Amino acid sequence: MTALARSLFGRRARLRWIHLILGGALAMPYVLVGSVVVGPVAGGANVFGSLRLQLASFALGLPLAALTSLFPLTRPLESGVVRWLCGVEADRLAYGPARTRGEKGRTAAWFTLHLGAGGIVAGMSLAVPPFAGTLIVLPFVPALREGRLGLPGFFQHTWALVLSPLAGAAMLVALAGCAAACGTLLARWAPDLLGPSAADRVAAAEARAADLAVRNRLARELHDSVGHALSAVTLQASAARRVLDTDPEFVREALAAIEDTTRRTVGELDAVLGVLRDGEAPGDTPGDPWDTAPAPTLAADLDGLLRRTRAGGLRVDATVAAVATDPRALPPPVSREAYRIVQEGLSNALRHAGEKVAVTLRVEVLDRHLRITVENPVGSVPAPRPGGGHGLRGIADRARLLGGAAEAGPEGPVWRLHVRLPLKGTA
Repeated sequence: MTALARSLFGRRARLRWIHLILGGALAMPYVLVGSVVVGPVAGGANVFGSLRLQLASFALGLPLAALTSLFPLTRPLESGVVRWLCGVEADRLAYGPARTRGEKGRTAAWFTLHLGAGGIVAGMSLAVPPFAGTLIVLPFVPALREGRLGLPGFFQHTWALVLSPLAGAAMLVALAGCAAACGTLLARWAPDLLGPSAADRVAAAEARAADLAVRNRLARELHDSVGHALSAVTLQASAARRVLDTDPEFVREALAAIEDTTRRTVGELDAVLGVLRDGEAPGDTPGDPWDTAPAPTLAADLDGLLRRTRAGGLRVDATVAAVATDPRALPPPVSREAYRIVQEGLSNALRHAGEKVAVTLRVEVLDRHLRITVENPVGSVPAPRPGGGHGLRGIADRARLLGGAAEAGPEGPVWRLHVRLPLKGTA
């Protein structure tokens, strides 16, 4: 019983009732236009003195409403009202103007349905409550039975007076039931008629995918730059602390490397945060922030990366082809991503290999591919850890975005990371 009362008179039912009454109010101008046509056709009769002529004017006004629904703001306004009054989820509605023929047709159907159902419910809401109220108080107000209201004669009988309050209450409940039923149907049909089209859903999915790609790229940049810096600085500081009294020269070199590493990392962090502050995702405009940000490259910054890594005590045997450090031969996207890949490979070795472990790095160009190989003893394999594992995944993502591939795993006595990046056709 409580559920039934809530469905008829609850907050959601009342808001949907208001939505229908708004539809009836919007229908009034069209009814007036229809009456201008119906009146002369009916021989100049008073349209509003005849229910039949009123209904004819109403029926004639609905096609006019369908034509005016082609106004661009109709769908955004209707969607906003439906969201707040009918309780339809926001993501199931479209808030832009209807552009295609199908969208315009569905908008016209919705607007006509809203005004049609709203006009009927609004008319009932104006007519039924006064009559129902009269029936409810009729047994208690003898003056109402004296004929001035034009009530049927059977209301003079006792049985009619006894039943009239029940009939009045039933009429009010029936009105609430009609309003609730119409509101429920409109709320159910709204996503089909006002919802996004297939093209809108594809565009929204593409926008979400682009936003996710930007977030992933930011995460990779922060992980690779800050993660590598923290690993390098930790090992450099640890090594310097152990030889503080016996090897001052090494301590000075370690402190200089720490200073250089932190300064560069702060610059890279500012570049990444600058993209966030700009309020535009990379690639949204012709001037892509990623192309103008001072990102390190393999051609210009590999030597400094190796120097800072060695300052932490890690032995790195690097073999780098001359073409890999030639900015004219290496496309800028490949050079940037290759630097991050090498940085993450060395960072994994720093975190897992420990000091005095030899790491072999080879950077060469074969078959129009830049090939990067990082090897370290298998005992220093990157072990899984809670919240970890993003480094190798980030390397694979970087390689895949450039049309390349990455492989990592133990091969005999060594752990090998091998990455191939195409030099031709790079996006």
